[in-house]
Amino acid sequence: MKVLITGANGMLGQDVTALLEKKGYLTENADREDLDICDLNAVLERVSLCKPNVIINCAAYTNVDGCETDVDNAYKGNAVGPKNLAIASNKFDVPLVHVSTDYLFDGEMGKPYIEGDVPNPLSVYGKSKLFGEQNVTSLTNKYFILRTQWLYGKNGKNFVKTMLELAEKNSSLKVVNDQFGSPTYTKDLAEIIYEIIQTESYGIYHTTNSGSCSWYEFTKDIMELAGKNVEVNPCTTDQFPRPAKRPKYSVLENFNLKINGFTQPRHYKDALKEYLSE
Repeated sequence: MKVLITGANGMLGQDVTALLEKKGYLTENADREDLDICDLNAVLERVSLCKPNVIINCAAYTNVDGCETDVDNAYKGNAVGPKNLAIASNKFDVPLVHVSTDYLFDGEMGKPYIEGDVPNPLSVYGKSKLFGEQNVTSLTNKYFILRTQWLYGKNGKNFVKTMLELAEKNSSLKVVNDQFGSPTYTKDLAEIIYEIIQTESYGIYHTTNSGSCSWYEFTKDIMELAGKNVEVNPCTTDQFPRPAKRPKYSVLENFNLKINGFTQPRHYKDALKEYLSE
């Protein structure tokens, strides 16, 4: 089985590539240097030559605050790119896996979101990702949209690495305690992708590690499991202003994974413990 992976050099893309190659898949990796997914002709040509059995889109403009000022590129990366991949998916009858986000939701519901809840993004990033989803669902029938959140992994920058680096230089840290989500290990998300592409159970899926916490609680977990003697203090979002507005409670319930019989991801603390040990 042959897989075309866009955004292959990113944090998630590298884990997906490593897992699929371990499972015996032939992968063709594409990153921005050799495939501009915003160029429809380039996408169609690459898919035509590659002849993949599935396309996995790990590419995105993920600088949430940067999207607020770099609006055109945010929409190109998060909406036009997926649109072009969906067109190719439909033209060549190839299933498309597209990775999306919890930032589609405003976080005001106060309980975990399931796949059928109505999006209401607060930021340019969220709006551009929603537009990307809409392009995928309207332009191809064979799609898996995987909404995830708070990703961390061994490749590239992430919140866990940043907190551990700060812990080396500071005796105390201040972290927001009024934004809630589910930290998700890219290795575990790659496992979900591997399992889901064995099927034709197309649709939208929430795909996070189980359990939820605030960024403050997550940082406490990181320091405890890493054996760091650092004081972690809570603060509010208002005390730590950012250009892009974040949802307060955007925990995702993996409802469609459950009702379609897929493996339920492990608790985020178990995943974090493994990540730190590696």
